[in-house]
Amino acid sequence: MDLPAVALLATAAVLGTVHTVTGPDHYVPFIAMARVREWSTARTVAITLACGVGHVGSSMVLGALGIGVGIAVADLQLFEGMRGNLAGWLLLAFGLVYTAWGLRRAARGQLHSHVHAHADGTVHLHGHDHHREHLHAHPATDEPKAGATGEKASITPWVLFAIFVFGPCEPLIPVLMVPAARGSLWQVAAVTLVFGACTLATMTVVVLLGLRGLARVSLRPLERYSHALAGLALVACGLAIQLGL
Repeated sequence: MDLPAVALLATAAVLGTVHTVTGPDHYVPFIAMARVREWSTARTVAITLACGVGHVGSSMVLGALGIGVGIAVADLQLFEGMRGNLAGWLLLAFGLVYTAWGLRRAARGQLHSHVHAHADGTVHLHGHDHHREHLHAHPATDEPKAGATGEKASITPWVLFAIFVFGPCEPLIPVLMVPAARGSLWQVAAVTLVFGACTLATMTVVVLLGLRGLARVSLRPLERYSHALAGLALVACGLAIQLGL
């Protein structure tokens, strides 16, 4: 492997890593959703990688088509910019909808007190809402049922996947065109693989580190509003995309 090829692969690795770290939209949605929806580590990693593959794969396909039909880099970048705006609007819209849902959920979950009498004559007050089970223990027949959150029916991972498919990897296109101009298909493939691998690895590492750090923060005072706060995080990412931040 000659020196220019090594330099090209190193550039692809650096661009993939930096592009991901400097773009909060690559990891904040997964950190926020994994925290409030209580995804397991395996589920979080799987969803992150799936969205990452869709994110990188769509730009790979576009770059391959551009190379195949001879589309200029400037035209491809213009199209990528249009896709980026669409992805930003989709993320912003999803964030707003999720925030509204989270606020509605918080309102329904507002605690209030009722008098409760037991068979032994004990009378006490307890707090509960009409969205979750009672907050104190009763006999075995009153134990909360597992799986009551409805996460299995959640469309959140699919929405995130669709948004990330529209989200472009802007730095990939120019770096792909260098080996394409030299007529080296193996370098095109190598650059694509290195860029994609670094992007996926960085997304996964940052998401896991973010979740570990967030686990040290107590959100109990704001627990009722956790879903609304997660929605606002998505809104912030969508706005950052639109503002070019």
